[in-house]
Amino acid sequence: MKIKTDSRKIKKGDTFVALKTLNNDGHQYIEDAIKNGATTIVAEHGLYEVDTLIVNDTKEYLVKALKEEYYEEIKDLKLIGITGTNGKTTECFLTYQAFIKLGKKAAYIGTIGFYVNGEKIKDLANTTPEINEIYEMLLYAKENDAEYVMMEVSSHALSMNRVEGLEFTYAVFTNLTKDHLDYHLDMKSYALAKQKLFKMAKKAIVNVDDDYKNYFLLKDNDNITYGFEEADYQILNYEMSSDGSKFTVKTKNEEFEISTSLLGKYNVYNLLVTVILLMKEQVEIDKIKELIPTLKAPSGRMDTIFYETNRIIIDYAHTPDAVENILKAVKELNPNHIYTIVGCGGNRDKTKRPEMAKIATSLSTCAIFTNDNPRLEDPNDIIEDMIKNLENTNYEVIINRKNAIIKGIQMLENNDILLVLGKGHETYQIIGKERLEFDDKQIVLEII
Repeated sequence: MKIKTDSRKIKKGDTFVALKTLNNDGHQYIEDAIKNGATTIVAEHGLYEVDTLIVNDTKEYLVKALKEEYYEEIKDLKLIGITGTNGKTTECFLTYQAFIKLGKKAAYIGTIGFYVNGEKIKDLANTTPEINEIYEMLLYAKENDAEYVMMEVSSHALSMNRVEGLEFTYAVFTNLTKDHLDYHLDMKSYALAKQKLFKMAKKAIVNVDDDYKNYFLLKDNDNITYGFEEADYQILNYEMSSDGSKFTVKTKNEEFEISTSLLGKYNVYNLLVTVILLMKEQVEIDKIKELIPTLKAPSGRMDTIFYETNRIIIDYAHTPDAVENILKAVKELNPNHIYTIVGCGGNRDKTKRPEMAKIATSLSTCAIFTNDNPRLEDPNDIIEDMIKNLENTNYEVIINRKNAIIKGIQMLENNDILLVLGKGHETYQIIGKERLEFDDKQIVLEII
């Protein structure tokens, strides 16, 4: 691709678009791009020694230029966009796995990276990358004969037009709970940002149990509903055991039972989306029932390590709803005690901090509050936000995350569960401006 926004990737003859993003301004890298061989600059101001095109909005230019230049090559890909506060990664990755296991060529773009045909190609800096990087990945997927692309689509990406100009075969809504209110300011704005995806899709798959469902049931779409409430795909019942979950699905024409090794009510929702997508893509139900039990959760989602008679579970849960979901799920395993290690990210939505602390203490025997990614905030201030006005007293504070994990493991006795929440698949911790190596799972394995 010759249209680029990263000056470091410029080769002789490329066009450099000086893109303005939330945290950066591409205009400061124009001279670097020219040194690296850019022969055309697209900017909002300035005059440069190579061909220069001045435009009002470089993002708007980029979206149009990419569509004109490359959309014809990727238009046959079936794009499946999944949005919502929780469940995006799991739903995307389960469906991607399912297509691969069925012998289909498929790609996944999201929180845990870029995958094509069963191989991880690279990690990604954002859940939904910038539009030019998405085009690069879609072109790569097409070159490798992919038919389907599963894409996590974040509210930030939608509000910043990172998927503008793309057409989705399916848009999926998982749920909407409190998160990112530092950016969107209120839940209505958050919902409207996510709604944009449903204006780019032919078919919509919507969770009818969610209070915000009507934002996503647009009259011009072919709407497909799912959930425990009355829906096109209705969950009639669900049972959980230490081996996994079972649930029955009712459609207009039939009822069938699905079994899985995954735990928790929230994974019933996740798997039902995969079932719906496969059925809509003409996969026979008997084949689906055979396939679902073989699917595994992505890295850092309910990642379980057995330690003597106990379980240590690492999970990415970092919103009030996600923390509540996983705690309710593990309660169904009937442990003697549940211990929860959790923190909150720095320079992010502060409104969810006290809620997460209240949920962790209400549903656990004991909670340990610790560092997540404090970034540029003082970790003590983050903890103070969590415990301010907290009536429950069954917690302790251990700022150092490794020490918190050590303490949590020491508390385990017999048939107990330790939850290590917030970071999941992440292999780093951001303290100040430093990105330090830190992997919850590896730390746990070292300690035990």
